[in-house]
Amino acid sequence: MKEWFRYVQRLVLVFLGCVALVAGGCDETDTRNKVDDTVEEMAGKKNLDRYKQMKDDLGEIQTQQTKKYRQLKEDADEK
Repeated sequence: MKEWFRYVQRLVLVFLGCVALVAGGCDETDTRNKVDDTVEEMAGKKNLDRYKQMKDDLGEIQTQQTKKYRQLKEDADEK
């Protein structure tokens, strides 16, 4: 199992190295942007960004729900 993992790890590193070499030869063009996009996807950066965005969104939703709950509780206490 460890040998398989090391093989895959080396393969990914070689792939990312090749992508970096290709990206180094590109200037700010569509090709460069596509390569950067692919590297970010392969490295997991996009998934991490999506996770952080969802976490922020859930925190905001929780804050809104807490405010609504407190307001409902205050309204019920007034009656």
